[in-house]
Amino acid sequence: MIRVLIVDDSALLRGLLRAILAESTQIEVCGEACDAYDAREKIKQLEPHVITLDVEMPKMDGISFLRHLMHLHPIPTVMLSVRTEQGSQLEVEALALGAVACVHKPNGEDIASIGAEIIQKVILASHYRVHNHPGEYPSLAPQLASVGTYIAGRLIALGASTGGIPAIERVLSMLPLDCPPVLIVQHIPAGFSTIFATRINKKYQINICEAYDGQAIEAGHVYLAPGDEHLRVVKKAGRYYCQLHKGALVCYQRPAVDVLFESVAQATQGNASAALLTGMGTDGAEGLLSMRRQGCFTLIQDQASCTVWGMPGEAAALGAANETLHLNHIAARLIESCYEKNSKSA
Repeated sequence: MIRVLIVDDSALLRGLLRAILAESTQIEVCGEACDAYDAREKIKQLEPHVITLDVEMPKMDGISFLRHLMHLHPIPTVMLSVRTEQGSQLEVEALALGAVACVHKPNGEDIASIGAEIIQKVILASHYRVHNHPGEYPSLAPQLASVGTYIAGRLIALGASTGGIPAIERVLSMLPLDCPPVLIVQHIPAGFSTIFATRINKKYQINICEAYDGQAIEAGHVYLAPGDEHLRVVKKAGRYYCQLHKGALVCYQRPAVDVLFESVAQATQGNASAALLTGMGTDGAEGLLSMRRQGCFTLIQDQASCTVWGMPGEAAALGAANETLHLNHIAARLIESCYEKNSKSA
């Protein structure tokens, strides 16, 4: 049984959530808490597997509590709030802190559909490996000082899904300002990508933007696929450009990592590096294999540092990765792969 602690300041909504979760034979509501301080004590006493957490609460709001929780005692958390509308800054903040999912509180006529979603998210959350997410990482973005010569035209591609927002943030925080061009696909709804890019730009020095169709790809820039659009790399007259399109779902996703990786493999003819990070499903595995076969350098995040080792695990099973690394070492290894060491270097 999945032991769930409900954290919400409304007794009415706590009762409603308890009734919803009771509909699942896999879930046991082990307790309720009316605020963050009550929740802190209940977590110690009851040791829940998952918590549902209200965003707006007295004494300490849910985002502040989540930040403390993920720093001191990480637990799979499903955020619930009337304010967590699709594309909101609040949801991106919660996901960046390590929340598994954000859903609306059930109310009125949509209670049945929202109830089913909450049950689904709680069950999925129980399988996640939640890590310490401080929410902000030291910026390691000095000018590049690699001992070696940059491989002209080299690109870096990243792909991620569940748990990917904090994972991508950690990788980007470790990249130098004059890094090779980086292209990213994170499974994310429409509207979230702009907010995520804005968040990264405010917190770190790296230049990240939501990609647009026909955009020239340049060094020192990071390009994030917009929600609900595939991102491809194309080469024209010796230069690389972003290409967006609303094609069919790939691995049930749009944007899809496979679409990006396959296009990078073809456009660069092997002159690229890639990392497949945490995520549920299979997206990215075949694309990473295509990149490796084309001569690209390929990495996967290791199981110990993944929230979900689904996508990297599938890639490992295919033999798609040159190396498997802990999340903390991926940025440095990607940068290193873009340089040829000078013969006179020590």
